[in-house]
Amino acid sequence: MTTWIRKASNLGIAAFFGFAIAIAINAMAERPAETSSDIPLEQLRTYSDVLDRVRSDYVDDISEGELIENSIRGMISELDPHSGYLDDEEFKSLRESTSGEFGGLGIQVGMKDGVLTVIAPIDDTPAKRAGLEAGDKIIRIDGELTQDMDLEEAVKVMRGKPGTDIDLTIAREGEKKPLEFTITRAIIKTESVRHEMLEPGLGYIRVSQFQSRTVEQMHDALDELIEKNDGKPLKGLVLDLRNNPGGVLDGSVEMVDAFLEAGQIVYTKGRVADAKMSFEASNGDRLDGAPMVVLVNGGSASASEIVAGALQDSGRALVIGEQTFGKGSVQSIMPLSNGGALRLTTARYYTPSGRSIQAEGIKPDVTVHQLKVSDIEEVFSISEASLAGHLTNGDSDMTDTAESAENSEDGEDREPLVIRDYQLYEALNMLKGMVIVSKNTHR
Repeated sequence: MTTWIRKASNLGIAAFFGFAIAIAINAMAERPAETSSDIPLEQLRTYSDVLDRVRSDYVDDISEGELIENSIRGMISELDPHSGYLDDEEFKSLRESTSGEFGGLGIQVGMKDGVLTVIAPIDDTPAKRAGLEAGDKIIRIDGELTQDMDLEEAVKVMRGKPGTDIDLTIAREGEKKPLEFTITRAIIKTESVRHEMLEPGLGYIRVSQFQSRTVEQMHDALDELIEKNDGKPLKGLVLDLRNNPGGVLDGSVEMVDAFLEAGQIVYTKGRVADAKMSFEASNGDRLDGAPMVVLVNGGSASASEIVAGALQDSGRALVIGEQTFGKGSVQSIMPLSNGGALRLTTARYYTPSGRSIQAEGIKPDVTVHQLKVSDIEEVFSISEASLAGHLTNGDSDMTDTAESAENSEDGEDREPLVIRDYQLYEALNMLKGMVIVSKNTHR
C-alpha cells in the first residue's frame, strides 16, 4: 500500500500507489470536468428509465439518492479492483487511518482475482499473532460471504472497537479445508522499523511498512548498527521488505535515495500530465557502497516493490526471496462536493529499466522459498552437538544446551533470528559472499 502525498507547493498532488492510508486534496480534482460533444444521450435516457422504474416499481421503497449512489459504486467498481467510491463516512475512516492508530486486526487487504485477499499481516498485531499469512483468501467475515463485498465494505466490517472479536474463514493454498480464525480487535500501533546485528559488521533492518517517519527511523537504525560496530562502517546490510504492503511513496523514494549515489528511482505514466512524474536519487550512500541484500516475498507490495525494483535495476542490491505481489498502479483520491471522495486509478509506475510491476511483481535475482518449521529443524539441527551421547568440548565453559535453556530467563537465550528464519539465513550467506567478492575486487 503506497501513498503518494505531495505538498501544495509541489503541485498539490495526492496520488495513491495501492491501498491508501493518507489523504490530501488532489490537483486533478480541482480541474473542471472536461465536456464532450459526444454526450451519449441514448444511454442517459436508458439510465433515466431504469432509475425511474426501480424507484417506482421495486418491491421495497428505495430513495433516489441511494439508487444514484449505488449506480456510482457500480460504475467505479467495474473499472479495476483499486478504484472505488467513498461516502463521507468511508472517507472519514480513510483520513483517520493516517494517524497510524485505529481499532482493527492489523492486516493489509486487497482484491486479487476478484477475491478479498490478505496482502500482508502487520508485525506485532492480532492478525499476525493469530497466524494469518500473505495470500490468504478471506471467504467469510462473521459468517457472511465476502463474494459480494467491495474493498471498502470489507475493511469497514473488519475494523471496530478494540476488545471485540471477529471470525474469519480463510482459504489457504495447500490446505484442503477452510481455516477458521477468531481474532480480537486491538488498537493498531505499528513500529515500521526494527534492526539487529547478524554478525560483526553485517546489519539487518526490517521495514514492515512505509509510514511518514519510516526513513527517519531507518537512519536511526543504521546509526545504532554502526555504533554497535565500534563506530566503523557496516560491511553489508540485509534489508527485509517481506510482507511489507507499502505505504507513503515519499518514504520508498527516500529509502532508495539513501543507498544510491545517482540515477532514476521510479517514474509514472498516465493519461493526464499530473500523473506523469519521475524521481531521481541525490548524491550520498549511507553504506558507502557496501553490499546489500533485499528480502522480498508475495506480501511485498507497492512501495516495497518500488524499493526492491529500483535497487535491483541499479545493480545496488541483490534481491532474493519470492516474487512480489505486483501492485503497480497509482490511485488518486479526489474529494467530492458531498463530503465523499473518488479513488481512481490514474497511472502505472515503472522501475528505472522501464518495467511495469502491475500484475507481474518483482522477480528476485535468487529465488529462496521459506521453509516450514520441520524443514528448518532438519537444516539447522544436524551437527555433532545434536547427536545423542556426543563428547563435550573439554576446554569449553559452555553448559549443556538443555540446561542453558532451563536457566534462560524470558527467552533471552532464544536462538538467533537468522537460525529461525531460513530465507534470512540464506540472505546472510549471500551477503557474506558479496562482502568477500567486494574485498577482492578492491584490492
